[in-house]
Amino acid sequence: MKNHTSFKIGGPADIMIIPGNEKELIEGIKICKDNNINYYIMGNGSNLLVSDKGIEGVVIKISEEFGDIVVNDTTIKAESGALLTVVSKKALKNSLTGLEFASGIPGSIGGAITMNAGAYGGEMKDIVTKVRCLNSDGNIVEYSNEEMKFRYRKSRVEEEGLIVLSVEMELEKGDYKTIEERMRELTEKRTSKQPLHLPSAGSTFKRPEGYFAGKLIDDSGLRGIRHGGAQVSEKHCGFIVNIDKATSEDVRTLIRTVQKIVKDNYGVELETELKIIGRE
Repeated sequence: MKNHTSFKIGGPADIMIIPGNEKELIEGIKICKDNNINYYIMGNGSNLLVSDKGIEGVVIKISEEFGDIVVNDTTIKAESGALLTVVSKKALKNSLTGLEFASGIPGSIGGAITMNAGAYGGEMKDIVTKVRCLNSDGNIVEYSNEEMKFRYRKSRVEEEGLIVLSVEMELEKGDYKTIEERMRELTEKRTSKQPLHLPSAGSTFKRPEGYFAGKLIDDSGLRGIRHGGAQVSEKHCGFIVNIDKATSEDVRTLIRTVQKIVKDNYGVELETELKIIGRE
């Protein structure tokens, strides 16, 4: 699985399926359910920490093969596997504003909806109008923005075991040069402040109410602290990075260390933003 995650960590899945369209995805899930086989749905793998022992059962990877993007006036419809960066470039090409915040987020549309991805003052909930999902009964359902129950880094998707099939977003007509400049500005901010040159799963911790996780970690004297091949980034303390063939256990141990020290120092419990999956 290390070849399928941005952290470059994780043992093998028993089986991996990469559906090329909605029909293949639904058929793959049906086969797993009919045969009582465990399955896990993943997108671009940009916020996953996979166990060193791998994943039991079937991993169904929703990749760019299942990622068509259609623009109709100010509406963009994207399949679940479309990369957020690609969708934001498509918006730019059509002089549509509202998706600039997503220009450097390294995930798929499906993953972005699942966790209501956001940055620099924008979130998916600001632009999404409809989401088509496969529910746990195998039925296709469509939800409005309000019905998605978006909040900070959450939606109804994970809570109810839904699988995102496609998303409809409503943007606004804008000026190409202005949109391009804003995207360039945010890309430069990310590059200057985040350790994008090293494998990671993005922000390791959610922002605790009233605080910034990175500042709490830094103020606790944890900048650059290591366990095995995992390190609290020297560049941004909100990131744990893989600097030398880190194992999943290296990262998990470092996470627990950071959580304990921050809790002892400030009484704040840091909750992970990345998902930890796989065999124990």
